Amino acid sequence: MKSATPTEPVNENGAEPRKKRGVPEGLWIRCDGCGATIYKKMVEERMGICPEPGCNHHFYVPARRRIEQLLDTDSFEEWYPNITSRDPLGFADRKPYPARVKDEQAKTGLTDACIVGRGYLRGRPLICGITDSAFIMGSMGSVVGEKLTRAIEEATRLHLPLVIVSGSGGGARMHEGILSLMQMGKVCAALARYHESKGLFVSVLTNPTMGGVAASFASLGDVVIAEPKALVGFAGPRVVQATVKQELPEGFQTSEFLLAHGFVDRIVARQDLRTEIARVIDYCVR
Repeated sequence: MKSATPTEPVNENGAEPRKKRGVPEGLWIRCDGCGATIYKKMVEERMGICPEPGCNHHFYVPARRRIEQLLDTDSFEEWYPNITSRDPLGFADRKPYPARVKDEQAKTGLTDACIVGRGYLRGRPLICGITDSAFIMGSMGSVVGEKLTRAIEEATRLHLPLVIVSGSGGGARMHEGILSLMQMGKVCAALARYHESKGLFVSVLTNPTMGGVAASFASLGDVVIAEPKALVGFAGPRVVQATVKQELPEGFQTSEFLLAHGFVDRIVARQDLRTEIARVIDYCVR
């Protein structure tokens, strides 16, 4: 007996039916704050903030989008865009360090984990720096330290307010060894000279601001502003708890916890950040 040969279903015209179109990928995302599945475009329209009532979770925002959100349209002039990392240690883990840097550059569109330059915020001139956790966890290597130091020195020379938005989940970049650790002292020394010149430094802490960034320039602002529920600290909560062998207080290392203990001055939602920084500049700069 011959077995029946399966045939493709056909419609009345003898043609194969059209395949059903599924939902395109990337239209919906899950909120880490409330767990809801939300429409990605709606989040983008709200500056990366969850639209669910009572949530207010602040999603990660790339450095260039932060510049668009914070500064006046087309007012930002980027400085030192072509500075790139060397490989002083010949470091390699799963891949050589130069190859890792190239991969990160292709993935993020950044040359390193920091963008600096001059711009305007509601018509007020200032120097701005943004770190980005997408580039090797925002770790502070020699390029990040050099860019920030040069920007601070220019703010000192031009007598302009300085705003640095920290979005760095990593500390000093291990791939560059002691040269990376030196950036903490170098940036802080530049900030000390800026302070002596009566400059205004507004530090904005976002989720996450950790490691050497939190232990150096991010905590030295004349005014320290944090986004809601941002994780801020040196070592992460799990590391701290494993070290001290004690249960940590509820909300430990969140911006709300740090506000209650005097580490930050204000918690400001992203949509209000422009207004608050403009108000600080108007109040402090003469």
